[in-house]
Amino acid sequence: MTLFDDLKPLALALLIAIAGIARCGSASAADLQTLTVAGGCFWCVEADFEKVDGVTEAVSGFTGGTLNNPSYKTVTAGGTGHYEAVEITFDPAIVSRETLLNMFFRSVDPTDAGGQFCDRGPSYRTAVFVSNQGEMALAEQAKAKAMADLGQEIVTPVLSAKPFYPADEYHQNYYKGSKIVLTRFGPKRQASAYKLYRKGCGRDKRVKELWGNDAPFVHS
Repeated sequence: MTLFDDLKPLALALLIAIAGIARCGSASAADLQTLTVAGGCFWCVEADFEKVDGVTEAVSGFTGGTLNNPSYKTVTAGGTGHYEAVEITFDPAIVSRETLLNMFFRSVDPTDAGGQFCDRGPSYRTAVFVSNQGEMALAEQAKAKAMADLGQEIVTPVLSAKPFYPADEYHQNYYKGSKIVLTRFGPKRQASAYKLYRKGCGRDKRVKELWGNDAPFVHS
């Protein structure tokens, strides 16, 4: 018996193990779900939800409009019907859609129909996008609960999903980026510029006024 013959059982066992790992990975990926929401500045929504245990990815982009492959400039200029939105990918075995929806409503000002915080205009409005009746029911339940808890009318609509278009790379993970950008405070790294923008826009201040200790990201 040669050394090669001795190694064949080991090699076979290794291949079986690799195949098993690959199958587990595929099954896990197949079990992941997505939730798309619009909550004003997509940098902030992305930053908030990437902190949630069970969320595997949050992508900034645009949805809800009529223009294919829109750019940030065209969307913010108005007329496209698109919202700044975030597509949240999550593992429902770790965090439920209901939990994420409840967190979303308490991370924005859902009483504001004209935008969010310092960002005004149609592209900065809030919304939840759903793909089927089950998702719609969950979203409407979360909206009703938020309205009851807040004691104010909530104007955030639940809308049928449309194609989601990721924003360009510049906008992805902006909140932790290291590139130098020019701001009204002078040249700053993206992460620092993001913090200055978020504070200056009054996002956390307003959310805390509305939701108090129920605001999930204000103190994170």
